[in-house]
Amino acid sequence: MHNISTTSSFIGFDQEYDTSPVVLVGIPFDGTTSFRPGTRFAPAVVRPDSYGLETYSPYLHLDMEDYNLCDLGDIELPFGNTTKALNTIYKTFAQIIKDGKRPLTIGGEHLVSLPIIEAFSKIYPDLCIIHFDAHTDLREDYMGESLSHASVIRRAWDILGDNRIFQFGIRSGTKVEFDWAKSHTYLQPFHLDSLEEIIIQLQNRPVYITIDLDVLDPSIFPGTGTPEPGGIDFNTLIFAIKQFTKLNHIVGADVVELSPHYDISGVSTATCCKVIREMSLLLSHKQ
Repeated sequence: MHNISTTSSFIGFDQEYDTSPVVLVGIPFDGTTSFRPGTRFAPAVVRPDSYGLETYSPYLHLDMEDYNLCDLGDIELPFGNTTKALNTIYKTFAQIIKDGKRPLTIGGEHLVSLPIIEAFSKIYPDLCIIHFDAHTDLREDYMGESLSHASVIRRAWDILGDNRIFQFGIRSGTKVEFDWAKSHTYLQPFHLDSLEEIIIQLQNRPVYITIDLDVLDPSIFPGTGTPEPGGIDFNTLIFAIKQFTKLNHIVGADVVELSPHYDISGVSTATCCKVIREMSLLLSHKQ
């Protein structure tokens, strides 16, 4: 796999690429972060901290040791050229998808989801997205830039269109974004209460899951660039991941927007690690 740098692997991701249906990829990019930068450091910090975890999940009653999982390392990206970076991500994931793998991505800022979604849309024309976030990410542009982590879901809508994007936990955005969502996306503000109903609707559809960790309340997850009070708690997020087991066709997922150095306690990084473990088991179990 070109443009991939090798680093220490995430716990449990120690198998070869050819034999692993699920692969982990780091994308150390925060070129459009609008407030506090630093998500580019998340993949490098998450991997060694993952060894504070067990490979067994008592939530899903599954163990990473029972599956073949491969950590591909981080995509090597140019600095200062967002378009080129996104193109590199797209090409890398197009190959991973062509190889029949289910990618799990460590961000990086949320814009890294866009080229992954685009690559999947070429294979699955009826692709749907489940999006957890504090922010709508539906701006047409941010300070004149159409490619931004503040507009990533709007750009995904450009690819997928209406009735394909399902947003949960949203509690921040412009009035224009909230009004626009009423006609173009399914947006559940503040909580995840309607998730089970939506999962039933999407049960047999191809689904990509994108989790912006700032969906969590900053009292739980302060290590992010744009903390937003009023979020969900960790157990609510875990319950949601358990509900994802009812989906029959999860094509891939990402976990984004950890900025580890804003939380010197390491709790935010530990939280991210645990979410990655649960998502890796979800993708493996549903293969």
